[in-house]
Amino acid sequence: MNHCVLEVEVIDAPTVRYTQDNQTPIAEMAVRFDPLREGDPPGELKVVGWGNLAQELQNRVQTGQRLLIEGRLRMNTMPRGDGMKEKRAEFTLARLHPIGAAATGAPPTGNPSA
Repeated sequence: MNHCVLEVEVIDAPTVRYTQDNQTPIAEMAVRFDPLREGDPPGELKVVGWGNLAQELQNRVQTGQRLLIEGRLRMNTMPRGDGMKEKRAEFTLARLHPIGAAATGAPPTGNPSA
């Protein structure tokens, strides 16, 4: 089973769009996480939330906020401008836990059975 937990910092605020067929909300945001070794650059990742979780991302998450995120990690193949293909990681969000000063003591958001 693919289940990941990451501590991240939001670098691009969530944006919401809707599917064409049934108007399901989809939120996307960019996050950064600390490297494993000193001297390495921080990692960056696209995070995607669906449905009610997308709305919560839009309403509760802002740039600079630190979060603990849970979900699934997958690799997408994307075409580049030079005709080559590039693999990029994408994180599908299942639960969201604000940490630090932004944490309000509210329960985690998301689908507990995801």
